[in-house]
Amino acid sequence: MDDTPRSAPTALPRLRVAASAADFTRSCDARTGSLLAALAAARPAGRVLELGTGVGEGTAWLLSGMDRAARLTTVELDAGVQATAREELSADPRVTFVTADAGHWLEEYFGDPFDLVFADTWPGKFTHLERALDLVAPGGTYLIDDLTPQPDWPESHAAAVTRLLAELDAHPDFRSVRLAWSSGLVIAVRGAPGGHER
Repeated sequence: MDDTPRSAPTALPRLRVAASAADFTRSCDARTGSLLAALAAARPAGRVLELGTGVGEGTAWLLSGMDRAARLTTVELDAGVQATAREELSADPRVTFVTADAGHWLEEYFGDPFDLVFADTWPGKFTHLERALDLVAPGGTYLIDDLTPQPDWPESHAAAVTRLLAELDAHPDFRSVRLAWSSGLVIAVRGAPGGHER
């Protein structure tokens, strides 16, 4: 079976050109993007959080799946990188761009929870994990990518990934599944309080 996505956001080619010009290589790939769109589509009027806007490729995929009533908050530390996403996507009233350290933002956010959290940067994944999980609504989904070992990983990174996977596997409030697909993903779903037993 060919798992190449059959459609893509209209802004994606322009975002990819901008990413190449900026030598930005950390965007999610198209398969992960198509999954983001599907997960967003499953949440009518949903609240979506993206940690790590980058140039906006994941943002564009999320918006492509969201309905008109859904809302997306996307957080990025690097204003220069995020400027590309703002230029291409800020006309969409469903998205709010935040330029901030995602770890600080997580520490300071006390608003409503989110139906879908995509953690595509260090905070919310390798740091501030519990805080990110706290922001997932009951029945909501937490998604992370880039977990398949790569030759350019720092020496300590494989151990960090192993610890992260173990934490998610053992978390009492979430059921998680590992996907050896795309860049290596984990999808974790928060159960209703008292909804399942280990």
